[in-house]
Amino acid sequence: MPTLRSSSSRLHSSSSPSSVSSPLRRVAGGVQRALPAPSSSPANLPCDERDSDHASEGNSDSVSADGGSDFEDSLRRSVKRTAKRPLKTAPMAKHPKKGPQMVRGHGWKESERPANDLFDAVKTAKSDMQSLVDEWLDNYKQDQDAGFLELINFFIRSCGCKGTVTPEMFTKMSNSEIIQHLTEQFNEDSGDYPLTAPGPSWKKFQGSFCEFVRTLVYQCQYGLLYDGFPMDNLISLLTGLSDSQVRAFRHTSTLAAMKLMTSLVRVALQLSLHKDNNQRQYEAERNKGPGLRAPERLESLLEKRKELQEHQEEIEGMMNALFRGVFVHRYRDVLPEIRAICIEEIGCWMQNYSTSFLTDSYLKYIGWTLHDKHREVRLKCLKALKGLYSNRDLTARLELFTSRFKDRMVSMVMDREYDVAVEAVRLLILILKNMEGVLTDPDCESIYPVVYASNRALASAAGEFLYWKLFYPECETRTVGERERRQSPRAQRTFFRLLLSFFVQSELHDHAAYLVDSLWDCAGSQLKDWESLTSLLLEKDQNLGDVQESTLIEILVSSARQASEGHPPVGRVTGRKGLTSKERKTQADDKVKLTEHLIPLLPQLLAKFSADAEKVAPLLRLLGYFDLNIYCTGRLEKHLELFLQQLQEVVVKHAEPAVLEAGAHALYLLCNPEFTFFSRVDFARSQLVDLLTDRFQQELEELLQSSFLDEDEVYNLAATLKRLSAFYNAHDLTRWELYEPCYRLLRKAVDTGEVPHQVTLPALTLVYFSILWTLTHVSGSDASQKQLLSLKGRMVAFCELCQSCLSDVDPEIQEQAFVLLSDLLLIFSPQMIIGGRDFLRPLVFFPEATLQSELASFLMDHVFIQPGDLGSGHSQEDHLQIEQLHHRRRLLAGFCKLLLYGVLEMDAASDVFKHYNKFYNDYGDIIKETLTRARQIDRSQCSRILLLSLKQLYTELLQEQGPQGLNELPAFIEMRDLARRFALSFGPQQLQNRDLVVMLHKEGIKFSLSELPPAGSSGQPPNLAFLELLAEFSPRLFHQDKQLLLSYLEKYLQHVSQVPGRPWGPVTTYCNSLSPVENTAEGSPQGYPRSKKRRLEGPSKRNREDMISSSQEESLQLNSIPPTPTLTSTAVKSRQPLVGVEEEEDGSESEFAQGQPLADTHRSRFLGPQYFRTPHNPSGPALGNQLTRLSLMEEDEEEELEIQDESSEEWQDTDKQAGSHSSPSEHRLDLLDSTELNLEDF
Repeated sequence: MPTLRSSSSRLHSSSSPSSVSSPLRRVAGGVQRALPAPSSSPANLPCDERDSDHASEGNSDSVSADGGSDFEDSLRRSVKRTAKRPLKTAPMAKHPKKGPQMVRGHGWKESERPANDLFDAVKTAKSDMQSLVDEWLDNYKQDQDAGFLELINFFIRSCGCKGTVTPEMFTKMSNSEIIQHLTEQFNEDSGDYPLTAPGPSWKKFQGSFCEFVRTLVYQCQYGLLYDGFPMDNLISLLTGLSDSQVRAFRHTSTLAAMKLMTSLVRVALQLSLHKDNNQRQYEAERNKGPGLRAPERLESLLEKRKELQEHQEEIEGMMNALFRGVFVHRYRDVLPEIRAICIEEIGCWMQNYSTSFLTDSYLKYIGWTLHDKHREVRLKCLKALKGLYSNRDLTARLELFTSRFKDRMVSMVMDREYDVAVEAVRLLILILKNMEGVLTDPDCESIYPVVYASNRALASAAGEFLYWKLFYPECETRTVGERERRQSPRAQRTFFRLLLSFFVQSELHDHAAYLVDSLWDCAGSQLKDWESLTSLLLEKDQNLGDVQESTLIEILVSSARQASEGHPPVGRVTGRKGLTSKERKTQADDKVKLTEHLIPLLPQLLAKFSADAEKVAPLLRLLGYFDLNIYCTGRLEKHLELFLQQLQEVVVKHAEPAVLEAGAHALYLLCNPEFTFFSRVDFARSQLVDLLTDRFQQELEELLQSSFLDEDEVYNLAATLKRLSAFYNAHDLTRWELYEPCYRLLRKAVDTGEVPHQVTLPALTLVYFSILWTLTHVSGSDASQKQLLSLKGRMVAFCELCQSCLSDVDPEIQEQAFVLLSDLLLIFSPQMIIGGRDFLRPLVFFPEATLQSELASFLMDHVFIQPGDLGSGHSQEDHLQIEQLHHRRRLLAGFCKLLLYGVLEMDAASDVFKHYNKFYNDYGDIIKETLTRARQIDRSQCSRILLLSLKQLYTELLQEQGPQGLNELPAFIEMRDLARRFALSFGPQQLQNRDLVVMLHKEGIKFSLSELPPAGSSGQPPNLAFLELLAEFSPRLFHQDKQLLLSYLEKYLQHVSQVPGRPWGPVTTYCNSLSPVENTAEGSPQGYPRSKKRRLEGPSKRNREDMISSSQEESLQLNSIPPTPTLTSTAVKSRQPLVGVEEEEDGSESEFAQGQPLADTHRSRFLGPQYFRTPHNPSGPALGNQLTRLSLMEEDEEEELEIQDESSEEWQDTDKQAGSHSSPSEHRLDLLDSTELNLEDF
């Protein structure tokens, strides 16, 4: 049976089947001649199944780089052998055919064939793969030719090709001819093939396919593998398919070839082990004495060694053919999946058979591919290298590779794909462990900042690197036997000192919580050693600096939070949805251990650091991570008493907001009525509030009676108010009746201005919390009308105070009053009665117009201001500016919520919208969301507000600059950009917004001509330039609406006198925007773009310009009916071959008169000149009508219709031309691609 032959080998072989050389010899010989690829000529392929570039054909650099292959000598020996059996010429199929096998026609029609059985069995993966291969081997032994043909068709079918290789093709055609024939028949409707096809039936196909190839080699390794016929022909087929231009062929055959190579590598490794065993047995037998030596045994061992050597040479020849014929070309294929397969498999070869493959001539391929532009390929490279560097025995042979590509591996830590960066860090960890001194200090310093990355997997990997580099060498645990003993306290303290040193000296970040989270997976046991942490903090002779103590406390709090909550800090992304049951059990145990250890020590820590607010605040937050029930179950009430005493001392001693908030929250956690110790905590809270209230009453009386207070008295009163305000936020202090004294204080501040702002700010907050707590009490359905009216009176009075504070000289008081007003107005808005709370209707409050105006004025003065330019972002001034920006964003968000909830008049949104473009970088997201919500509430009103915003800006500019040259000012250009942004906000729903856009244009026209120039003056109206802003909304109009608006503008212009022949510029600009030539995407109510038209053959451009200039005045007067062209122009047109005008005339005239666009079916008649003929009208219509129709048709088609995409936010549909006919291949996915890749692409 003739073998699959390449076209080049046919030139050197005879026609006799017995004279055909082995395909492996041809493949290997081709390799030695720079391996010309057996790909078919692209000229014979369908154009839609051809790659943009040809498949690579033996890159000389790649081949020459492999000249030192370990298998080169064995390859030259192996190619001299021939097939070990005569080839049959009359193959028989495995099963009888049920009818003809294939039918020529539109495609190939399959009948049931043996390949289907093998392919379907692998696809379903229901049977054992070894049994499937054994069954095929039995069939192959019965009929070798039919069995091998079945195997070939299995691989062809696995590529997604429905065609088959018939015995006739196999007998008469060469390799390249068969592949070319299959390529020509590969006309699938989809770009999917079994390896990439979606759906559950194909999900496991690749795994089953690879398992089949592996099992095939494994079952054949003791016999059939060394037969010259099947494997050599299979390698020849896969080599030819891997060089195909069809992506499915190339991808599938490369996968099969690489898996075949991997299986052969395992067989070669086994042969190598057998040879070594044979050699040891031979040496042992030969070293025996003359009387003990067995000559037959020595001879059999020699024969066995010879057989093993021959087998190894044959295996190495196959491997070398696959490597040179497939890998060398496909590792740089254009398809990233193919490149990833090659890199993954070569990594397996190096790990499994390192003696032959772990050389620089093979490692270079992985090194080069580290620069690949696709994530999956880079990931496979790193994983392959991880398998090599994890084996310390192999690292000695990686020194040259490491020195060459170390910089690239270090730089991949900053890869844009997080999973690639994670693998890069893990690879560097292996290099750090197994190759001492390779990574220099600069290399490591470039990895340290990654511990603060937002991605937790990457930060955790960098934390592990940091641990092995800095902490493990100093804190290495020693082992006793097989048990690892607990680290000594000294080693633990060394760990924390190193951690402190790294965090403080590196100055990479300000929050230790992220560093703790990064180290949690690798050093969690050390970080949970709270005994060592607290001993470091409590011992007096530790010589810790102030910064070190603060950092150590932050590490303690962060580790406690991590242990009790089990999730990373805010801003760090983790892909996990929840904790496992084992992790939850560990979390609960850690929380108990943490609580039991820190409950007795927390009062001591507070006592030691009570004077330092920066250290006390995080210590108070520790209580939130405790299991507070242990206070009861563990009989630790005495420690609770000590804690409450320290808490009271801290609150009385400090006035910083962070300390007061932490103290109030800690007391709130303890004030749970379910706890048995609630009465004690409530009594302690009452004592503390009584103390603060008495102080406040005394200091307030002094302030109200005295006209002057010194600084100490002001500070004490402000501190007391801050403490009360912080506790009023978390606790209900209504029974202490703080509203009245605070209101009197604020009233004096507003009336006299003698109260310092340090006192006014917390007093405002106190009254605010008092109102909210009172609202909480009356929210029950049993509230009396008197209570509701009392609360309403307090709220109104407080709003009046805040309104007065908006005009205060102190900006802090103004901002505080604005924030409190925004919250109160939102709480007491009409939405408070929603949800069955209609009894609260008396509390609903609507602000007066003066208050609304003052809120808007505050917004203009404090939010929409130009800040200074930011620098590098690291200076103190830059941080301050960023904080101020966030504060202004909060103010703007509060105002916008008032608008959307109906508290303020929606027209006030114009004060926000008019700054959309100017402050887009700072507030663009807030304003855009407000605009979207406002449109959802009332589309018509939102459109009027947009127009109002433009009117306000225009009026302001007009008052500042005057009407002369207004449209040339930079501010006017900004207004035009704002109008364009407003127009884009309407979105693609053109039909839905049709009436809104028309209304906007009409109102804009009225505004532009609302003020007329003085009588007898030839100047233009002062608002006329507003038409240029209005022109930005013209693309949103339908064609018929444009015509109506032109007539609408004409009516208004009739009342305005202008110099004849000198039209005003804004009018011309606006008219041009309404011209149908300017925008054709609105030609149909459905919003589909109209088809482009070819230019009619007619008068020259100069003649047409003369016609336009002669009727310029009439055009500027915006007559709804275009002027009739001259007889001369029509005579010229009559000489042109026209077709379809007679059918077009009636429909086009009636549609134009009614303002309807031309249908696509009518427009398709003008797609080419071959459709035109001279019109003939037997009824003889009037000449004027005919000329008018011709003119209208020409003017509608005179210009090339182009639609310009103004923004990525604007959607446009694809042009659809009814008269164009495309072949089915134009709509088919391209299965072909270029297989040549330059290294610059990597």
